[in-house]
Amino acid sequence: MDYKEITFEMFDSIAVVMLDRPDKMNALTSQMRAEIPDAIHHAETDGARVIVLTGAGGAFCSGQDLGDANAGALDLERGLRDEYNPMIRAIVESPLPVIAAVNGPAAGAGANLALAADVVIATESAYFLQAFTRIGLMPDAGGTYVLPRTMGMAKAMGAALFAEKISARQADDWGMIWEAVPDDAFEAHWRARAAQLADGPTRAYELTKRAIRASWANDLEAQLVNEAKLQGEASKSRDFMEGVVAFLEKRKAHFEGR
Repeated sequence: MDYKEITFEMFDSIAVVMLDRPDKMNALTSQMRAEIPDAIHHAETDGARVIVLTGAGGAFCSGQDLGDANAGALDLERGLRDEYNPMIRAIVESPLPVIAAVNGPAAGAGANLALAADVVIATESAYFLQAFTRIGLMPDAGGTYVLPRTMGMAKAMGAALFAEKISARQADDWGMIWEAVPDDAFEAHWRARAAQLADGPTRAYELTKRAIRASWANDLEAQLVNEAKLQGEASKSRDFMEGVVAFLEKRKAHFEGR
């Protein structure tokens, strides 16, 4: 696909997918919603070992671009089913770790796009906003699923109903994201985090994602069975063998990602 509203960059096994409509605060259009999952699949087949999703300019993503079509005539059910849901699934189901580097405001579907990632790192000046009720809607793009599982029911319900800004520091304190970092250190920090994952045991990361996400639907017994199965897969990887040898030889492991 010839990308028009995102950019795709690959360096040192790190794929950076950047939403690139800075004049519109990277608001989501139909075009962008097609390009994001395509870029994620591109990264998976092009040798990436980690994916970073971020925004150009001063915002991460302001949500749906209401100027992309006549808002009153939008078929929102179809749009969610055919465009938003595949985009969220591409992030959640990717075998690679996905970092959302939230460089500024993340609102509406843009907030939930970020929260779909495996790890969310935000600059301290960023905020998250479930803006939906401000225009007479309810949260979507996976928001009603991920919010109560990260923030708890009370915070999730308040965030959805009151549609108030949640600062990156609050989001960090509430367990909504992994970390909030000072603005002047933000880019160097997320790049270092991405490099750390790119040098790690890729297969173990994939299995970890599968196990943790499956836990939301499993009881303890089912999860114990799932852990045993997936750990059996991990133990057959070259990275596990390298990890054991490196431990015995008292040196740093050099993982190949397989």
